[in-house]
Amino acid sequence: ALLKGHTASFGKFISEVKPQHLSSVVLHRSKRMVLDSIGVGVIGSTTDVFELALQHCQHMYAPDDISSVYGRRGTRLSPTLAAFVNGVATHSMDFDDTWHPATHPSGAVLPAVLALSDMMSANSKPSGLDFLLAFNIGVEIQGRLMRFSNEANNIPKRFHPPSVVGTMGSAAACARLLSLDPSQCSHALAIATSLSGAPMANAATQSKPLHIGNASRLGLEAALLASRGLEASSLVLDAVTGVAGFNAFYEDYVPQPLKLPNDDSHMFLLEEQDMAFKRFPAHLGMHWVADAAASVHKVLVGFGPGTVSPAQVQDILLRVPKSKYINRPFPDSEHEARHSFQFNACSALLDGEVTVQSFTPAALRRPDLLALLSRVRMEHPQDNPANFNSMYGEVQVTLVGGDILKGHCDTFYGHWRNPLTNESLRKKFRNNAGAVLPSEKVERLIDVVEELDRLGDCRALLSQLQ
Repeated sequence: ALLKGHTASFGKFISEVKPQHLSSVVLHRSKRMVLDSIGVGVIGSTTDVFELALQHCQHMYAPDDISSVYGRRGTRLSPTLAAFVNGVATHSMDFDDTWHPATHPSGAVLPAVLALSDMMSANSKPSGLDFLLAFNIGVEIQGRLMRFSNEANNIPKRFHPPSVVGTMGSAAACARLLSLDPSQCSHALAIATSLSGAPMANAATQSKPLHIGNASRLGLEAALLASRGLEASSLVLDAVTGVAGFNAFYEDYVPQPLKLPNDDSHMFLLEEQDMAFKRFPAHLGMHWVADAAASVHKVLVGFGPGTVSPAQVQDILLRVPKSKYINRPFPDSEHEARHSFQFNACSALLDGEVTVQSFTPAALRRPDLLALLSRVRMEHPQDNPANFNSMYGEVQVTLVGGDILKGHCDTFYGHWRNPLTNESLRKKFRNNAGAVLPSEKVERLIDVVEELDRLGDCRALLSQLQ
């Protein structure tokens, strides 16, 4: 039967959009996302939460030696479990890319597309361009679904967005890679809707990375089930009154049909809205206060090396958006610290920057840091919304002598309005991937991703991840 409605239009888009619809801007931006996400996943393979997820998968399920695991040479799992653990790795340090409306698009899609590509037979591996098209479809579906809701524009209160739209993006990308027809693609999305959603209460805990792992894994499962002929609601993405579909997640969800590109329109959202890449591993909101505090640090120590002494500081005032789950005055775990305005402001004030090392157990317990934390107050100005496109961070430090120093940041380096240069992005990648992989693999990955749209198949990428 011919399907009509918004859900059907999504299925048609996923099935029928062509590689030539990817502009040079979209190709460039999405290759940066792929490279950054791999690096973040590889360093994420060193974390406790990743180790727990991997042990669980190895213990519970007899491994099928099919799909590779980030940074673990010789370890392979079934495709859905590889998608799961690599998704966990990607978000284990909260180091992965962030978009607007707020979600982490790459971590939900890339592990699924890699695992599915591993699963395909040697003579049917996708080309590099087909791989990138599937990845971009997965990103696009996430962006579109969020743009149909005003609620989605703000820092979330109910559902963690990657656990909702990430699952849909993973399903869309995998449905495309499996060459499903428009109807099957719609069903893949509808199945994925039943596998979506995680509450915000688990933010700042070891379970938050599971949200991305599940999005990646369950989206792949949805596409595989649809490929076998499993069906679901043909109206799940339509705003059907009286029956909750996707609008269960966003109550003000008002969808529009998804149209195929034509010659006079740039279809992909990535064309107009670049991605934010993080310079240090913490919730995106932290990057404003860290940059503002770092500018105060420079004034206090001059421009030479050195740390700020708490003895100089009488009071620290942060002016930040109101958001309960990132207001944590005294975090007592690395996961809480990654979600604490206070911690990130004080770390940057003390050291001049926040880094991977700022979240080690020893760094969390430094007496100087704890002394600064005890002097922090927060204000939530009316003109500072909980929205990554329009928020700002302000740090006002009152010194013991009475002098007041202010740092203000409305666009940190790495935000989509002020993107990392290719040089900065590659430096981040080298630091992250180089923590696990030999340098020749790190350099080879940079080259392979840069060439991806010109590679006959994606094996050169798949072979470098362990």
